[in-house]
Amino acid sequence: MSDAEDLGLVRPARGRLGDQLYGQILERIASGALAEGAKLPSENQICRDFGVSRPTVREALMRLHADGLVSTRQGSGTFVQRRPPEGLTRLAKVTDVPGLLRTLEVRVGLEAQAAALAARRRGPEDLRAIREALEALRASMAAGEVAAPADYGFHRAVAAASGNDLFVAMLEALAGPIRGTMSVALGLTRAGSRERARRVVEEHEAILEAIEAQDPEAASLAMAHHLHRARRRVTDGQRDA
Repeated sequence: MSDAEDLGLVRPARGRLGDQLYGQILERIASGALAEGAKLPSENQICRDFGVSRPTVREALMRLHADGLVSTRQGSGTFVQRRPPEGLTRLAKVTDVPGLLRTLEVRVGLEAQAAALAARRRGPEDLRAIREALEALRASMAAGEVAAPADYGFHRAVAAASGNDLFVAMLEALAGPIRGTMSVALGLTRAGSRERARRVVEEHEAILEAIEAQDPEAASLAMAHHLHRARRRVTDGQRDA
């Protein structure tokens, strides 16, 4: 690909331009129209073709960088580094992907703190609720289901164990995008290997074990690790993580 015209970028009639541009480039990478190692057009070329400002182009490219999909070689330009999972564009609209990833960013701070507090404050009923939610998740994964309801139930149970109702309220306020993110991440997991599904369950087990051991630091780290891996499962089609 030597110029933006080859990418077929089209300025949308409405919507957040940074998201729209990110989505169109992501779609071309996912489809293979932009192969790994291919060079993206210059910022100026994309600006002209998409009809937007340089800050908008830089915003989209920065997100692609953050997701590990492109890399920049000084003096040479921006190149495709890796493709996202093949099923990503089937499970989510490409213009929705930035919002899903932003939801995961918010959840890291919110839920890592909730898990730390849960480790300090959990009681017998809290542990029972988290264990039951984990068993439901394990059963759904074993049955080959997209286990978003069970996954959400686990995270809500951890938030409730924090002893601060605001954590639950914030999760419920974000329930739509959280469930959407879970559906995509778990859908990709189901389409992957058994090893990937096993690791997802193990990540949840580590969170429960740290809360059960009343280790706030370990609980926070386990939750943050799980959410970072969920993000990686959405954006990385190469790694069985």
